[in-house]
Formats: sequence, structure tokens, C-alpha cells
Amino acid sequence: MMKINFFLVFFLLLGFKSNAQKIYAVDYASQADVKVFVADYQSQADLLVYKVHYASQLGKNDGNWFYVKYKSQADKTIYYCEYASQADIKIYFVEYKSQSKWVKDKNKHLFY
Repeated sequence: MMKINFFLVFFLLLGFKSNAQKIYAVDYASQADVKVFVADYQSQADLLVYKVHYASQLGKNDGNWFYVKYKSQADKTIYYCEYASQADIKIYFVEYKSQSKWVKDKNKHLFY
């Protein structure tokens, strides 16, 4: 019975970690898990991002981001690059939650 409870808790915690949508922006590229560039146009982006107001609104790697106040609360740390060539991924901020999505899946693994 004890083993079953342990595995149940382990897999539940593993499932919660897979959201990876709690974001903290760092000051230096060397501190970041992912380097991002904010594109001027939606057509240039790999990921369309919507900033949610509450952590409870997060999905599973679907472009809904919640910015946390402290690095220790984040699933992923990001650094905003000045040039697209420096970035791992290009994002575009959308106005509505229903617009958030991955446009190009090749870098989706960066947020797991």
C-alpha cells in the first residue's frame, strides 16, 4: 500500500511540473533556461504568448505564461534578447488567451 501511495504522489507531482509556464525574466543570458526574442509581427513567431493574470489559468505548454515575482517560483527563466539571432525562440504577445499557441513545434521541448 505504501508503494502505491508513493508512486501516485510521484506521478502527480511529475504532472504538475510539466506545465512549465511560470516564467521569471532574468537580467543576463547566462542565467536563463531559454533566450527569447519578441517579434514585431505574429508571422515571425515560434510561439504566441498570452500573459495570464493568475497561476490557476495556466495550461500545459500552450503559450499561456504567468510571470512570478521570484526566480525560485519559476518553472522556466527567460532572457529577452535584443536580436533574433541570439534567441532560442521567437515569441509574439497576443491580446486574447484563445490566440496563444505554438506556431512552430521544433522548440516546444524548451518549455518542458
